[in-house]
Amino acid sequence: MKITKILIAIAVFIGSYSQAYAQRGGLNWTKEGNAYYLNSGGEIITVTLPKNERKVIISSALLTPPNAGSPLSVRSFQLTDDGKKALIYTNTRRVWRQDSRGDYWVADIGNGTLTQIGKDKPASSLMFAKFSPDGSKVAYVSGHNIYVEDLATHSSKALTTDGTSRMINGTFDWVYEEEFNCLDGFRWSPDGKSIAYWQIDATRIKNFLMMNNTDSIYSFTVPVEYPKVGQDPSSCKIGIVDLQTAKTNWLAVPGDNVQHYIPRMEWIPNTNEVILQQLNREQNESKVFVANINSGNITEILKENSQAWIDPNDGWTWLNGNKEFIWESEKDGWRHLYRISKDGKKQTLINNGQYDIMDVNLIDEKNNLVYFSASPNNATQKYLYKTRLDGKGKLEMVTPSVLPGTHSYTISPNGLFARHSYNSSIVSPVTEWMNFTTKNPLTMEGSITNQLAKQQPPKNKVEFFKVTTEDGVEMDGWMKKPDNFDSTKKYPVVFYVYGEPASQTAADVFGAGRNSLYHGDMAADGYIYISMDNRGAPVPKGAAWRKSIYKNIGVINIRDQAMATKKLLATYPFMDKDRVAVHGWSGGGSSTLNLLFQYPEIYKTGIAVAAVANQLTYDNIYQERYMGTPFPSTEAYIKGSPITYAKNLVGNLLYIHGTGDDNVHYQNAEMLINELIKNKKVFQMMSYPNRTHGIAEGAGTREHLSLVFTKFLKENCPPGGR
Repeated sequence: MKITKILIAIAVFIGSYSQAYAQRGGLNWTKEGNAYYLNSGGEIITVTLPKNERKVIISSALLTPPNAGSPLSVRSFQLTDDGKKALIYTNTRRVWRQDSRGDYWVADIGNGTLTQIGKDKPASSLMFAKFSPDGSKVAYVSGHNIYVEDLATHSSKALTTDGTSRMINGTFDWVYEEEFNCLDGFRWSPDGKSIAYWQIDATRIKNFLMMNNTDSIYSFTVPVEYPKVGQDPSSCKIGIVDLQTAKTNWLAVPGDNVQHYIPRMEWIPNTNEVILQQLNREQNESKVFVANINSGNITEILKENSQAWIDPNDGWTWLNGNKEFIWESEKDGWRHLYRISKDGKKQTLINNGQYDIMDVNLIDEKNNLVYFSASPNNATQKYLYKTRLDGKGKLEMVTPSVLPGTHSYTISPNGLFARHSYNSSIVSPVTEWMNFTTKNPLTMEGSITNQLAKQQPPKNKVEFFKVTTEDGVEMDGWMKKPDNFDSTKKYPVVFYVYGEPASQTAADVFGAGRNSLYHGDMAADGYIYISMDNRGAPVPKGAAWRKSIYKNIGVINIRDQAMATKKLLATYPFMDKDRVAVHGWSGGGSSTLNLLFQYPEIYKTGIAVAAVANQLTYDNIYQERYMGTPFPSTEAYIKGSPITYAKNLVGNLLYIHGTGDDNVHYQNAEMLINELIKNKKVFQMMSYPNRTHGIAEGAGTREHLSLVFTKFLKENCPPGGR
């Protein structure tokens, strides 16, 4: 639910992961940090700051294979440390959410040659190819096995041979990708002599069978290996394979391979040691281990427990000659940064204060500073702050306070330059390049201030508000009133909801107050549009706020939304209590159903898309993380599931689902339909054949969905003031 939900909200680009040249914040900086690489006009160029000087690094001629009429379509690329070779990713295909399979070519800039890697493998079958540290080899995954190819001899070698559809080397199964954001499953050692990799054994995971009725005269099943709530996860272990012998030694990580997850693993720079994070199945205990590859010794250096859940960290940033690392934790009630010695014995809190770290933007060890995103005073917004790395500094705001809204920064590795992006509910996205040392724009013409002067503010602005429920819960929200609003009239109110721990909806961002599913303009047609963030939403209000939803999805979030709606309806006489609608997608679809069923006296109309109607049908990593394992009782799951309350339907329901949804299975629709039928509840249904969770495949699909959504809303919650 988490990843696809984000994809529905915004267009997310995740290219092939490169350990050495990961695109930091969407920018592929050069090693020195004074320039960045760009794929432009069929060529790969560098843009050097501050003057934006452009230089062709790889010409379109070099990117054109022999006997081909056009250059490769570059999806992403990485360069060797010496900048003499580039690895080009092209001809990509989706695996689950991401296009992580494709073809790879090496462009040798020095001698002007272009050579395909793994050309004996099927087309578009290579995954996560990357150079060895010295640039002499390329390793990749194909058919769930890891291969290495020598660039001088063009000879390839299989480093694993036991890969099958269910024995997965160097990448991950469906649920690891979906819920842990794990795609690339191997790492070159610093000396280039071995590779550390994940092996996922999904042989015991049952297939969920989706039915395809349209692509042939006879229907056929589409199997997806999918561990549902209560089912054991795939077994996971870490192997170190020697390039010369192709022999794998398995790390003796303590704990059962099935009842634990390993969501993160890396080499410690310039060592023969691997560091990894392990979570137990309940995901309320995190351990960090360091393994010495030569001796085989593995040592637990860090342990943390939670009464709710612990999120996987984003990795390790090393300091002090690799003797210390940066670690995020919520153990003091806020998402803070800690500086931890390699043996775990010394831990220094970097940023003490009642605020959450949202993103880490730059670790500037030279100047003893860390830059990060936070918003201590307004959970709907986001700004850049800094403090001292040694934990002895104060919180300092870097973003100008005269620009309220949401800010993001991509800072060069050397801390000299940055790309600063800004938007809000009333400001369309603008970007400036900065001299990060002086915090000034490189040119006044390209400054955010100059760009804002050219924007026309909207006539009908989104209004942000706070509402306190009868339970004493204060929630943030936004409201978009109708155009030509008349406070003496009553207007229909439409609520947009998500409600689960994977998404914030009431942020001060461009697009707040707009409904992309509505065919037309809601404000022009006379609707009040509202969204609010309940307890459990991932907003910077502290761990207690976020984790109060533990074992209460479908209960506490639903009550918060309903009580906030009740308060708004009682406070504002221009809101028509007889025309109240709610809609949402995925987890928001589940919330929509629960609101309509549990509080029929408040919500008269609901449109739910791709909802989890029965929490016991969803995957184990997501649902068990937030609801606990269903042992010994499934009571919390049943209490939070919409089908439990379907018998209470009074209002108007439109339910929408794709039959090819490999994330929230279509069985949720059929279980819900059965329950509604049993209780003689009349509703409307729209299914989309073979469409996945995003319901975007096929000509006309999103347009049709928008028309269906809008027609139902207008018929059952008519627009306009009365």
